[in-house]
Amino acid sequence: MTETSLAEEPVAAVPASPDDEQGRGRPALDLLIWDAPNIDMTLSTVIGARPTAASRPRFDAIAAWFVDGAGDPAAPDAPEVEACVFANIPPVVGSLQRWVEALRGFGYAVFARPKAQPDDDIDQAMLDHIDVRRHSHRLRRLVVFSGDGRNFAEPLEELARAGTQVVVVAFSEVAGYAIGSDLLEFIDIEDVPGAFSAPLDRVRLDALPPDGAWLRPTRSLRDFVSSWTARRSG
Repeated sequence: MTETSLAEEPVAAVPASPDDEQGRGRPALDLLIWDAPNIDMTLSTVIGARPTAASRPRFDAIAAWFVDGAGDPAAPDAPEVEACVFANIPPVVGSLQRWVEALRGFGYAVFARPKAQPDDDIDQAMLDHIDVRRHSHRLRRLVVFSGDGRNFAEPLEELARAGTQVVVVAFSEVAGYAIGSDLLEFIDIEDVPGAFSAPLDRVRLDALPPDGAWLRPTRSLRDFVSSWTARRSG
């Protein structure tokens, strides 16, 4: 699904002409950015458990949804499409090798960085790549799968002001920055057709039934009190 070639540095060495400032002369692009650490962490939060293969997103269905949103590829103004997954790779790789190869087979480019320290992150790498594409293409639509408002809210709103359609796809429980923005569009990831093989074990506060719903605890009350007491005693 990656029709563009991945660049290492922003194309900014030559001053832009007035036509380039308007986006003319550059190919249109729809770009998908996937923040793997954030989506994985927030998925654990909303289901109250470690994700399993059955509860993880289906990248094939998400690819189909994204490409469908780009419109008819035969149309004169059809954009190029590119999807990139950004991942931190721990010292013990485990099944991640198969996961990365599966993503590449679905048409995703993967930016993989070693996770040497607990606070190692890839947010700046994602922002850098968006900036690369902003200079090399006319960025028509940007779809960002991340609930990280601290790092993404301001630059994404800046892009929206400049005329890019910016769509944030995340879990509604953790994406207040996008839901509350007048400039960003928000889609709950579970609303992407086929994104999950089965409904997630969650009750969305933005989609409660009229009569209300019971939200079960995600942890035993006795277990919590036991660990809380141990922390106080320590």
